[in-house]
Order: sequence, then structure tokens, then C-alpha cells
Amino acid sequence: DGETMAHYNTDGVLCPKCDSILHYKFNTYANLGKYYCPKCDFKRPELKYEVSSIEHLDYNSSTFHIDGHPFKINIAGLYNIYNALAAYAIGREFGLTPEEIQAGFSATEQKFGRQETIKIGDKLVILNLIKNPVGLNQIIALLDYEKDPFSIGVVLNDRPADGTDVSWIWDGEFEKLNNFAIPYVGVSGIRREEMALRLKVAGVPEETMVTTDSIETLIDSLKDAPTEKIYLMATYTAVLNLRKALAEKGYIQERMK
Repeated sequence: DGETMAHYNTDGVLCPKCDSILHYKFNTYANLGKYYCPKCDFKRPELKYEVSSIEHLDYNSSTFHIDGHPFKINIAGLYNIYNALAAYAIGREFGLTPEEIQAGFSATEQKFGRQETIKIGDKLVILNLIKNPVGLNQIIALLDYEKDPFSIGVVLNDRPADGTDVSWIWDGEFEKLNNFAIPYVGVSGIRREEMALRLKVAGVPEETMVTTDSIETLIDSLKDAPTEKIYLMATYTAVLNLRKALAEKGYIQERMK
């Protein structure tokens, strides 16, 4: 076991007993991992179920072992392995076998902005819902798995269902976008100007950014992006607006009611 600390801007790293800063034997992301308090006896409880190994991660799937049993999910990201572990734990508590749980994993589909793939002309658009810095950072981390050239789209709304305070985008790790040679960054949404400013401050070249004043215009601009793949990140009501516009343009068969 190592010895590390969570990022200084992470929520939930104070000991609930004595308010000391928690230490970690390992830290996966945000405040998750094997934590303990150096000043009192508070620590992560002993695990009843645990991910025993991770074999492979890519943008389409993850393979791993829970309690020594092999599993595969057809969706990417360490955060989805956490979700799979939670589902496994519930399934086992209700008496399901690992094989039955894997059958459930195999039947899942990517829907409603959870790595949802949509064809727009000759473009392959991968839509991801964003709503807070931790989730945003995990979506950005998925880009490390991509081997092909790609463009980016970001749609930021501030309606009540999105959260009217959008200051959380300043805690997101948009600076990591500079690790990739992204030739096109589309920006739209009600708070598109603040989103464009955030990307500019992060170091995204202004000449690569295209800001549009409507979802429909953004969709049209994506068809002219210089790459076949486009990763599109959007807040909740923006996802609803995107899916409605895509349905009206005939790119998907139906929209969410």
C-alpha cells in the first residue's frame, strides 16, 4: 500500500469524527479509495465485495474481476466499474450468481447521454452527460482511450435541472484537453460564453473553437468537423434539447418525452 492525499480541491476528505484531512493508501479518483484518518480510528470499512483486478479499459468496454470472478461491461470508465461493483453487491445480497450478474451486464445498452453513439451524416457522435466536476473529469479521462482523431463539443445550460450555478466548470480539468491535438471544439448552450471563456483559460486555442447560438446550428456545424469522431458533452437539459433536435432532423428515431 502507498501513501497519498486526495487533490486539495476535493470534497469529502475531512474525517467525520475529528475533522482531520484523510490520508489514502490508494486514491482512485475524487475522494474514493482506501482512506484512513491519521489522527483517530476512522478508516474505510473492510470490504465485503471488491474489485480484485482490472484487466482492460478502452472506450467501448471494461474487463475486470470482482471477488475473483471475471466480468465485462460494454461501457467505459473506472466510474462504471464502481457502478458494476454496486450492482454486483446488490445482486449477490439477493442470491444471484456471478453468471447471472454478468448476463445482466451483457444486456445493458448505452442510452441517454451515457456514451450514447449517434450518427450525424458521416460523423460518429458520442454523447456524454455532464453535471459536476467529478463526472466531467471522468468523461475527459475517457479520451485517453481513444486512438483515432476526434473533435469535441460542449453544451452548457443553467436551467434548474442543470444547476443554475455553473461555477463548477472552473473545477473541471479542461486543461487536460491540451493533451490531445483537437482540431475542432464546438461550444453552445445558454451559458456558451462562459464555457468558451473557460476553455480559453484552459489553453484551448481560440482558432479551434466555434461558438453557436443554438443546438440546431451546433448540430449542423458538427457535420463540417474535420474528424469522423466527435465527443459531445452536455448538461441535462442540453441533452434533452440535443435529442429533440436530432429526432426532428431524423438522426435518431425518437426523443425522450
